[in-house]
Amino acid sequence: MEKIPITPQGYEVLKKELSHLMSVERPRVIKAIEEARAHGDLSENAEFEAAKERQAFIEARVNELNYKLGNAQIINPEALPKDRAVFASRVLLSNVETGEDVEYQLVGPDESDIREGRISVASPLGQAIIGKKPGDEIVLQAPGGKRVYELVEIL
Repeated sequence: MEKIPITPQGYEVLKKELSHLMSVERPRVIKAIEEARAHGDLSENAEFEAAKERQAFIEARVNELNYKLGNAQIINPEALPKDRAVFASRVLLSNVETGEDVEYQLVGPDESDIREGRISVASPLGQAIIGKKPGDEIVLQAPGGKRVYELVEIL
């Protein structure tokens, strides 16, 4: 069984989404299906088809969330080594060309949000950072050209 690394905050977000789907969205779509059935002929009932599609989406997402939560390996960022970048590490990077500093936390794909400073370990930059130590250079081939960063600190 594959373990899925996740931060405590990411785990809570997925739990909240699952709870919302189960307690709000599922009952709402069941009611919509019942109302559409009451309109009669289901073969040409667009409301019924839309509600059934929504139900299929909700059930698929519930199954996906149950799998991820059931296989989650919660990684506490406070207990991580500070000598190299690993999953859940917070890193400070400096753009070698511009001198601009950026701070990121390395997270799983479900948790990534660039506006919040969380990048996926599966992203090109995330993959380039993993395993690096303070002082190491990180070279990233971006669509706009090559970017070079220095890993200043693991926070």
